[in-house]
Amino acid sequence: MKKIVLLRHGQSTWNLENRFTGWIDVDLSERGVTEAREAGRTLKREGYEFDLAFTSYLKRAIRTLWIALEEMDQMWLPTATDWRLNERHYGALQGLNKQETVEKYGIEQVMKWRRGYAVLPPELDPEDPTHPRFDSRYARVLNPPSTESLSITLERVVPYWFDTVIPALKAGRAPIIVAHGNSIRALIKHLDSISDDEITALNIPTGIPLVYELDDDFNAVKNYYLADSAQLDSALNEVAHQTSASH
Repeated sequence: MKKIVLLRHGQSTWNLENRFTGWIDVDLSERGVTEAREAGRTLKREGYEFDLAFTSYLKRAIRTLWIALEEMDQMWLPTATDWRLNERHYGALQGLNKQETVEKYGIEQVMKWRRGYAVLPPELDPEDPTHPRFDSRYARVLNPPSTESLSITLERVVPYWFDTVIPALKAGRAPIIVAHGNSIRALIKHLDSISDDEITALNIPTGIPLVYELDDDFNAVKNYYLADSAQLDSALNEVAHQTSASH
C-alpha cells in the first residue's frame, strides 16, 4: 500500500478578493500563510514524512510547500516544479471578480465556466501582457494556453502523474504534491474515475491535506482529508459559494 498527499495551496490574495486567478502569479494572503503552517503542523502531528515534493510554477503553491515543510522541519526536500501542475488557465476571466462576473453574465454561464468539464472560458488575447507566451518560465512550453477547460487541464495533469509521480512511487519515494484547485480536481477525476457530470460538484478546500491510499498497481483504494468534519464542511462550503451574492 502506497500513500500520497495532495495539498491545495493556502488562500491566495485573489482568493480573498474572490477573483478568477488561473495562471496569474499571486501570492498567499495572511490567512493562506496560516493555512500552510497549519497543514505542515497537521502532517507532522500525524507522522507524515516525505522525501520528495512536486509543485507548480506558481508562487502560491511553492510558498505553501515551503511553509508546510518548514513546520515539518523538512525544508531540505528535493522539489520538482512543473507547469503541468499549474491551475487551469481561466483565459480572459483572469483577474475578474466572480460575483461581478455573475452579475454581468448570469450564474448559469459563470458556473459553466467554473465547473463545466469541457467548457472553455473566453480566450485571453494573445497580445495581452499577462499571456504566458511573454513569461520566461514558459519559454519551453509548446503553445502555452490562452484558456483551458478542466478537460484540457486533465490532459496535462494525468500524463504528469504517469510520467513523473508513479515512477517516484515505484522507486519507493514518499512524495507530496502541492498544487491548485483544478489541477487537483483533474487528478482526482482520474484517480477516482469520476464522470464528466459528477466532477462539476467536486470542490477542493485550501490548505487541508488530502491523503490517497493506493494499491500495488497505483489505483486509488481510499482517500480522506486530515481535518475534522466541521472544519472540512466549512472549507468546502466556502469554495462552493464563491459566486453567491452572500459570499
